[in-house]
Amino acid sequence: MKWTTLQWVLLLASAWQTHSRALRFTAMEEQEAGVKIGSLSTNYSPPYRLLEETYIRVDESTGDLFTTERIDRETLCPSHQDGDCTVSNTAVVSLNFEVVPMIIIVDDINDNAPIFERNEIPLHIPEDASNGTAFPLDEQAQDKDTGDNGMIRYYLVDSGGFFSIRQDGHELELVVQRELDRETQENHLLVLVAVDGGTVPLSSTVNLNVTVTDVDDNCPEFDADSPITAIVPALGVKSTAVAQLRATDKDLGQNAQIAFSFSRLISDRAKALFHLDGHKGLISLAVDTQVDSPEEHALKVFANSPLCPPVQTQVTVYMQPVVSQEPSVKIKFVAEHKNQVIVLRENEPPTVLALLELEETSTAKGTLCLDNDSMPFSLKPQAGSYLLSTSEPLDFEMCGEYEVTLIISDPHGTRLHRREVIKVLVEDVNDNAPKFEQTRYEKVIKENNEPGVFLLRVQASDADSQQFGKVRYRLTNGGPFTIDEESGVISVVETLDREQQETYVLTVVARDGGEPSHKGAAIVSINILDVNDNPPVFPTPHFYFFVSENIPQLSQVGKVTASDSDEGENGRIVDVRILNDNVPFAIDMAQGSLRSIAEVDREKQDRYELLVVAVDGGSPVLSATARMTIFIEDVNDNQPQVLLPSSNLSCLTISPATRAGSMITKIYAIDADSGMNSDITYQIIASKPALHSPFEIDQHSGNITLVQHLQGEDYGMHHLFIVVRDGGKPDPLQTTVWVNLQVNETLETCHVNAIPDYSPPRLHPPMPVKDRRCESNAWLVLYCGLCLMVISICVLLAVLVVFMKHRTIKTKVEQKNVWETGNLCELKPLN
Repeated sequence: MKWTTLQWVLLLASAWQTHSRALRFTAMEEQEAGVKIGSLSTNYSPPYRLLEETYIRVDESTGDLFTTERIDRETLCPSHQDGDCTVSNTAVVSLNFEVVPMIIIVDDINDNAPIFERNEIPLHIPEDASNGTAFPLDEQAQDKDTGDNGMIRYYLVDSGGFFSIRQDGHELELVVQRELDRETQENHLLVLVAVDGGTVPLSSTVNLNVTVTDVDDNCPEFDADSPITAIVPALGVKSTAVAQLRATDKDLGQNAQIAFSFSRLISDRAKALFHLDGHKGLISLAVDTQVDSPEEHALKVFANSPLCPPVQTQVTVYMQPVVSQEPSVKIKFVAEHKNQVIVLRENEPPTVLALLELEETSTAKGTLCLDNDSMPFSLKPQAGSYLLSTSEPLDFEMCGEYEVTLIISDPHGTRLHRREVIKVLVEDVNDNAPKFEQTRYEKVIKENNEPGVFLLRVQASDADSQQFGKVRYRLTNGGPFTIDEESGVISVVETLDREQQETYVLTVVARDGGEPSHKGAAIVSINILDVNDNPPVFPTPHFYFFVSENIPQLSQVGKVTASDSDEGENGRIVDVRILNDNVPFAIDMAQGSLRSIAEVDREKQDRYELLVVAVDGGSPVLSATARMTIFIEDVNDNQPQVLLPSSNLSCLTISPATRAGSMITKIYAIDADSGMNSDITYQIIASKPALHSPFEIDQHSGNITLVQHLQGEDYGMHHLFIVVRDGGKPDPLQTTVWVNLQVNETLETCHVNAIPDYSPPRLHPPMPVKDRRCESNAWLVLYCGLCLMVISICVLLAVLVVFMKHRTIKTKVEQKNVWETGNLCELKPLN
């Protein structure tokens, strides 16, 4: 079908008028072409057509709408980041060419990560910024997605705790969290992470380079190597440098500028002799100098900086005089020396150190001696020279350096020419062992400690120096303990259990760095304190007891005890009780036993299932429970109870034609006891008429049977007095009942008005009921026994007769042999 331009125009006009009732469909962006997004058939009939097939097409017969290409929402609607992105279209449906406007809403997915415009954001923060100060970050990330997918949150990585990010709507600020110090760290390189709010979030990062700017928060300090002494030779020249002072200020630029100046308190002589460069700190001679005697000048110098109080140092300047021609000393070293300094090992016996020669001039003579403080050294004249030696072994630990002062004076000792100083260094040897501050340490610690907890620190010192005095520690029997070999800190490496071991005695060995080394030892005693970490324990989780139901009150049923491996109050069992209410038993804690406190009746309850609890005295309190089963053993305290017949006046009519062996009736009885005490037997002990009752009762079942044919004399009423007895030991209990049986031709109901008068004798335990067949068998057994006995006697007699006969024959044969032998003996000499 071809459509004219006019038709299309009319359709478009109609669509514009009906825009308010447009159909809405939703398509997810970035889907493959051919995805169904809805159908026109739900509301309209075919055929179906679209005015334009941009992004979507329609099936003319089914009205299903499909995408024609992949849709990118950000490309389609670049300026609609915060609203719906829609595509409008018009459908022509049904045979009436009904115009239906459509709006396709393109839903966003999280397909765009946040993007920073630059890879690095620079930021300058002064070092005096206080905690909580915020600095705005203008360069934020952008996300082309919309809704939650375009919402961005930020966090920092590698901030070191100095900074945090605060986000308030679209405002993003960097907040100072810790005090900044440019002199300690000038640059902080942070990573700012931007994460969008998608279901599967996307993120990007940017480096945040924070530069801490300087403020004048540091004052000048003189360097450690700044000179404190200086020497001016005898003939000093103007502008000659005397000392170079050095001072530093950790700040930068103008904040670090330092000005040097002399103190106003220095002498006028010093002010005239010396000049100080205020910028460089150089002290120089202000004039030419020449002095006849030594001079010493103390120069106090200030270092000044803005906003800071001045710092000072002192430089002592020694001015040497012009030397006159006087005697001098020439030193010839005998002992080891370095740079004109004698080096001697400690503990050496008295040793010659040097040979001293006094060089005199033509105009000046002199003598040489030691200053009074030059002990332990001696000076002895030797062939015009002097021997300098030690007077006793030197001890490094007492003094490591000596200055031996030589005095040169005139022969009379009245005029001092000069002094000479010889330095002697004492070289340390490893002659001291480490010594502990204490020979024994004691420490307590609670059990169940955390592994690695600090216990105590032991400390040993060694009077030697350097490597000889460096001490290392070790444990010889550490167990669960370890010691830091450098610091001597003892710590626990595992959790301690007092119940496993209560005391540890450790030996700490301290060894110095000598070769061979020396060592010292100390004892560390560690006591483990108990905590309540063990609940009470019963010897068994389930107690079983058996008691008789007639047990007297307060009788002991059995032992119920509990133990606790803790100590003190933690290990004391303060309560053992039964948790069940209203039971006839209680725990006797003093005796550790279970006792009955009330009557028990097996017929009411044959066992008790109880729960017993034991509680210790620790804090917090610990407890344990155990089950307890008490079986109630039966005693014969209930007599049998006859259920049938229900009365002694009950009566039963029997036909005379009843066959012998028939069961007539049955006695039903029960006993509330158990076991043998409830075994019931039945016995007829009397009957009326008394002679030849045709009835008998089964001892165990209680069945009453007819044992013979009824005859004429059996007609009438038969009263059977029956004893129902249990099997209790030693004395069974019993009850009685009358069974009334009437033999009559007519089976009319019989009646008994009164039971017969009968006084039963004392009854003995029932004997087995014998019937006639049993009696016959008994007689048969007796006859057989007698026959066997007779036969046995006969066989015994026959055996005896045969034995006697055999013995007689044997005797005769032996006598005959003796006779024949005698004859042979008598005939032997005839040969």
